Amino acid sequence: MHHMKTLTLLEVGSLEGVVIMIIGIIILVALSVSFMITTFVKLIYESKDSRKFSKKQFWQTMLICLLLCGLVSGAICGGGL
Repeated sequence: MHHMKTLTLLEVGSLEGVVIMIIGIIILVALSVSFMITTFVKLIYESKDSRKFSKKQFWQTMLICLLLCGLVSGAICGGGL
């Protein structure tokens, strides 16, 4: 029964729905990975000489990670690797 439901979902949503879903998943994964990396960088940064990791630095690091994730996934999807 469950298998039939996924088939009709694919038919109704066509290819666009699937592509949008995949892109959404990629974005969510990239965001969570970037957040983990940024938190890790923040911990390392603050453990040395008791420096403070500012909000600005946090978002800059997060953006850099997101850009890197985008480049990597783009290269993989584009068949560059």
